Amino acid sequence: MIKVSIIVPVYNAEQYIEKCLDSLLGQTLQEIEIIAVDDGSADTSPGILKRYAEKSNKVKVFTKKNGGVSDARNYGLRHAQGEYIGFLDSDDFADPEMYEAMYETAFLQGGDIVECNLHHNYADYEDTEIVDKYYTPGELLCFGRYVVWNKIYRRSWLLDAGVLFPAERICEDLSFISKLIPYIGSYSYIDAAPVHYVQRGESLNNSKSEITMDVFGVLKGIVDFYRNKGFYDEYRQELEYLYARILLCSSFKRMCRIPDGNLRRKALRLNYMELTDTFPGWRSNKVLKAEKSRNAFFMKLQRPLIYRCSCAVFPKLLGLKNRFGSGRY
Repeated sequence: MIKVSIIVPVYNAEQYIEKCLDSLLGQTLQEIEIIAVDDGSADTSPGILKRYAEKSNKVKVFTKKNGGVSDARNYGLRHAQGEYIGFLDSDDFADPEMYEAMYETAFLQGGDIVECNLHHNYADYEDTEIVDKYYTPGELLCFGRYVVWNKIYRRSWLLDAGVLFPAERICEDLSFISKLIPYIGSYSYIDAAPVHYVQRGESLNNSKSEITMDVFGVLKGIVDFYRNKGFYDEYRQELEYLYARILLCSSFKRMCRIPDGNLRRKALRLNYMELTDTFPGWRSNKVLKAEKSRNAFFMKLQRPLIYRCSCAVFPKLLGLKNRFGSGRY
């Protein structure tokens, strides 16, 4: 029996896919399969994958036309046979005990999802990200960690939910996890941080262009999903908080890094409009009022004039950190 299927989307990953695959073949959990989806690579990745498939029957290679990371993950889901599903990006890697520890927790606690902490690997330093644990759908929607590769998912439950990754170029993890949340019956954690998230400046999530505005379509898709599935009224306050959290924190920060001044100002203007048009009363949100975090403090400050000042000041501050600091922002 295959206990965990790990789906690895691969696109022009010749520089790092071997380290990723070696970390998976070195897992202490033996009953795994590695679903490597070659998403139309134009480098030597296909040959590397073929060599690994010949070396181990745990590696199963599938080739498709280029469609992006979401399409590759959805393709992998159709071929996975494990009791649980995991995802790992081709430039990341896992400690040997990762999937055994997570599967044992899933087996003992019967979780639909099991989550671990994570390790950031930057060019000049490393750190470990440990966050608070949340268990209810409302808490997870507001404060959960929206990455897919530090979790495993019970396959039968995932298939019943019918949630897939979206077509947008960024924030696909946000869309996937937020749409799964209403279906969660049991959520579990392990305290370790066995997955290594390698930060690359040229990666898509760090790109500085109009791609950043794809977030609007992702968020609209989430709200539409909740409306269509009949979850909206139950989770309206949490969705409103999530909208504000994404647009005023992570999206705002990403847009402040756009080097083209005209495009940056356009993106930041639309960013605020997206929030106020969708949730005009967001400042009265009950979750936001109760929250005491630094991000919540920044969110509470935002009014049209203050937001415009933030849009003028923050790109300069981020530029100074890039130029004179370590890049840790």
